[in-house]
Amino acid sequence: MNHLTNLDTNKTTGETHEVFNQPTALDPFNAYESDQTLQHWVNVFQGEWHHDVMAEYGKRVGSDLFEAGFAANKYKPEFKSHSRFGERIDQVDFHPAYHLLMQTAIEAGHHSLPWTQKKMGAHVARASIEYMHSQADPGSGCPLTMTFAAVPAIAHQPNIAKHWLPKITANSYDPRNVPFYEKQGLTIGMAMTEKQGGSDVRANTTRATAIDKAGPGEGYELIGHKWFCSAPMCDAFLVLAYTGSKEQGLSCFLLPRWRPDGRKNEMYIQRLKDKMGNVSNASSEVEYRGAFAWMIGEEGRGVRTIIEMVSMTRFDCMVGSSGLMRQALAQAIHHTSGRAAFGANLHNQPLMQNVLADLAIESEAALAISMRIAHALDVVQQEDVSADIIEHELKFSRVATAIGKYWICKRAAQFTYECMECIGGVGVVEDNILPRLYRESPINAIWEGSGNVQCLDVLRVMQKDQSVLTAFLDELKKAEGVYPVFDQYLKDLNNEFSDLASLEFRARSVVEKLALAWQASTLIQFGEPMVAHGFVHSRLNQYGGYYYGTLPKEVDVKTIIERARAK
Repeated sequence: MNHLTNLDTNKTTGETHEVFNQPTALDPFNAYESDQTLQHWVNVFQGEWHHDVMAEYGKRVGSDLFEAGFAANKYKPEFKSHSRFGERIDQVDFHPAYHLLMQTAIEAGHHSLPWTQKKMGAHVARASIEYMHSQADPGSGCPLTMTFAAVPAIAHQPNIAKHWLPKITANSYDPRNVPFYEKQGLTIGMAMTEKQGGSDVRANTTRATAIDKAGPGEGYELIGHKWFCSAPMCDAFLVLAYTGSKEQGLSCFLLPRWRPDGRKNEMYIQRLKDKMGNVSNASSEVEYRGAFAWMIGEEGRGVRTIIEMVSMTRFDCMVGSSGLMRQALAQAIHHTSGRAAFGANLHNQPLMQNVLADLAIESEAALAISMRIAHALDVVQQEDVSADIIEHELKFSRVATAIGKYWICKRAAQFTYECMECIGGVGVVEDNILPRLYRESPINAIWEGSGNVQCLDVLRVMQKDQSVLTAFLDELKKAEGVYPVFDQYLKDLNNEFSDLASLEFRARSVVEKLALAWQASTLIQFGEPMVAHGFVHSRLNQYGGYYYGTLPKEVDVKTIIERARAK
């Protein structure tokens, strides 16, 4: 009896231990106001006038949109070919969380801000919204990006642009599967690649035949297929097809889901892709069996017409991958700050500090060059900027976008893995966001042209117009005179172009060196000196290793970590 009375009656039967030494979850949080680095680069490149919208969006990303991202990926899009009455509908159904993500983003101008407010910093502000949105759910960012990027291409055709662009840029989300003229807001998808060609769109076989008159702005019927159509629930799609011989070149078309007369268009979804990442986004295979479309731009000049769209989507790949890196970093720093191992808090252990600071430098360098491209896009839209400056920014961004897309998207996979390792076993469990970020991280490296395509594009542009390389190198030189290591790196970089015969073989090596020099230059010119110092002395002097956590001892790791901590 005495033994029983000595039992701790406050313990619940069956409990074996107390949970301790586990950090709290990083939510809710404000993805803008808790991100000192994002605020810095927004301010540097003149997007601070949009503060209230960005702060409100950051609050949503750290609360309901964060949870919506989990739900939208858990409950995948579902394809319904027919209604219950046997009618062919080609409809994709989504979880309500997906629609919440889309609606919130569109209401905030994710898809349209620079087209509706052409003031300095609009592209920067819009990029910050995408950067934050990607931290909640990158998949829903795909149709948002394509809608945003389609505007310059559609603008090439005034008679179509007149009716479509006001609805494309409207901050109104309408997911119904109804004709475009019944909606206030529209989304745009893209269908370029085919089974036999992939990135080589010249291998396409889809044909377009004029219905009545031929030429720009006229109606055509398309017969063929697309191996990747993203995202099939959009209201229309930019498509490439041949109207004549291959020598005449591909033409660009805007293909609506519904014909102008209200009939369902002859676009048939074959299936949805079962992807390793980007799960909330529906990617599909489609066939065109006489599908109606309008020609956009000159006949046979479709690639030229759509090149601005491709440039914009590649830029968004940079921003999106940078966003993935930021979310992974925020989670890693938060977790390690609330956990002890081997007798000390992880944040106070020198080796972990080296890893976290190295990751923080990498994350900020990715954001820095992404915002530098956003700034270039802003500059070329301004009417009060000199022609010389606009020409420089156009040439600079033309090659810089491909370099940045290659480098940031490549780095994201290793980066998210390293953050997962900082967290440890909890980091690989699906309750945590890191597994989703890790599966997502290779997607942008493949979307919009894989690594080799980006590198070859860099070489092609430089060889076609030498002044493009000059403009890029001139941008790098603006940071000379601060660090001897950087100055020597630039001198060595110039030697990479002396052997033109082997340039294609060395393309990845050259592009990676260009990327590192650009990140260093941007951080030196516009960043915090401690971050620039850490980057230069760990990336440009052969000190650092392939993996993170190899910073030299003079780097102020504690201050860098604190700068990157979500607070």
